[in-house]
Amino acid sequence: MARVTLKDVAEAAGVSIATVDRVLNGRAGNASRSAVRVQEAINRLGYAPSALSARVDAARRRFVFVLPSGENPFMSSLSEAVGSLSDWMTLEGAVYETVRVDVFDGAALAAALDGLERDGLAGVALVALDHPMVREAVNHLHAAGIPVVTLVSDLPGSRRARYVGIDNIAAGRTAGALMGRFMGGQGAEVAIVGGSFDLRDHVERQLGFKRVLAEEFGNVRVVDVREGRDDRETTRRAVEALLARHPDLAGIYSVGAGNAGIVEALKANGRAGKTLLIAHELTAENRAALLAGAMQAVINQDCGHEIRSAARVMRALASGTPIVAEQERIRIDVFLRENLP
Repeated sequence: MARVTLKDVAEAAGVSIATVDRVLNGRAGNASRSAVRVQEAINRLGYAPSALSARVDAARRRFVFVLPSGENPFMSSLSEAVGSLSDWMTLEGAVYETVRVDVFDGAALAAALDGLERDGLAGVALVALDHPMVREAVNHLHAAGIPVVTLVSDLPGSRRARYVGIDNIAAGRTAGALMGRFMGGQGAEVAIVGGSFDLRDHVERQLGFKRVLAEEFGNVRVVDVREGRDDRETTRRAVEALLARHPDLAGIYSVGAGNAGIVEALKANGRAGKTLLIAHELTAENRAALLAGAMQAVINQDCGHEIRSAARVMRALASGTPIVAEQERIRIDVFLRENLP
């Protein structure tokens, strides 16, 4: 691969070489449009200015993504996005690897982190479980000089360097606002279904959902909370038990995966389209449920953006280059049947 030049960066960013020079030397505001475009081009092309190249260890170019095993469609999409990184981010010699592990098992996740081959390892991104052994494993990597980025679900009590993902409390509040408005001012009983409430993103979404109902829709009450481990069959059984206890349940907020199991349980009980369903991630199964009227809204985060952002952040941390916060902000999207892309 040919060495990336200052001219290449300028052409990719659509700016002059002088502008690139100002950005690299801190003479342009980081929030300006030109600076953001330049930083995007630097990250995408893998450009390393000579002043920084001495800090980049050419032998450390392995970036590992530790993602959940199982059939979670969103996590599978994250894994596919890792596989496409080399097409997007042409850092010479960079290798992007995926490790799949049961993230609901704290000991197994910690063992996977501790067992990573350290040779050439420049950064680790993981979907984190809030568990003491996982925090300790993250701290071990940090102590070894390997930056760790949490992805989708955070682990703020650890020495992780940065979190890449949506604001999950805000996402839960968004779901609560939608649920309250869908109820049209009427009193209603709703339930929450999660994968595991040891995952911080699932906890924060639940918290945001409950907060906005209490603040703005006091007549909509959460009457039950169930876990389905993001597994279709386990989630289906959990929802069947939920409906047996609350046969006239007005709504379900699914903070995790396994949504095909929720739809199956609702259909089997004649509740599809009657019990409002709000879920996360615009997967193929959720898209089909929206179109069929079995699901009313999806709160989405762009998995490709998330993976590219985590890769950019790990590379910046490994090389000591700046991180453009505006570029790495993951937005919350809301999809209804009427605005599907």
